[in-house]
Parts: sequence; C-alpha cells; structure tokens
Amino acid sequence: MMTLEDFAPQPTPSAELPDPTPLLQSLTRGVLEVLAGVREADQLARWFAEDAFIVLTTRANLSARARSARGVAPARPVFRILSTHVSSPADGIVEATLIVQTPGRTRAVAVRLEGLDRRWRATSLAML
Repeated sequence: MMTLEDFAPQPTPSAELPDPTPLLQSLTRGVLEVLAGVREADQLARWFAEDAFIVLTTRANLSARARSARGVAPARPVFRILSTHVSSPADGIVEATLIVQTPGRTRAVAVRLEGLDRRWRATSLAML
C-alpha cells in the first residue's frame, strides 16, 4: 500500500549525484539575473525546492518594484564569481558560499543543496 511519503521528494546520497560546483555557480548567475530583471524566475524553478523558490520570487518582485520606483530598466548584471567554498555537513547535503564581485560591491551568496529525486535542489539561498 502506498503512503503520502512515497510521493514526497526522496533523498539521494552524494555518491549518486554530480559535482555540485557547476550547479552552484549557474544558480548564482541565474539568481543575479532574476533579481536584475533579465531572467524569469520560472527558468530556475526545477532547481529549487518549493520554499526556496517562493523566497526567490518574492525577492525578485521586490527588486522589480524598486527598479520601477526609481525608473531604472532591467539590465544584465556585470559580475565575477571570485570563489566557491563547498562543504558537506551530511550525505546528500551541500552547503556553499560563493563570493561575487560586481562593479559596486562584493557579496556573499549562501546556498544549501540537497540531493532529492536523484538531482541537486536548492533548499535555501541567501545573498548577503
């Protein structure tokens, strides 16, 4: 007999998942583009858990309102990823900090990935 747990995302061990570094860097680029208004958040949805995606879309909407209030058009962000620091606190979980430099400032991006349904999914992402 099947239960609701059978339909929930299933944890995947790290050994069955690819190197997370390329995904971490791509997600960071994508999130910066979403916040700058040049990419739709929906393009990143498959890589986010539901709660983290809601946080991203909320922040994107706030960024869009702020741009609109200032009369600033969306523009492709200019940035470099200076470093990526990855740790694994448990099997199937990766926590990373990426240092991103833009012309005006340097920021840290903190990301937690969890192996779910045989792929990495961001369960938390914060820009500091």
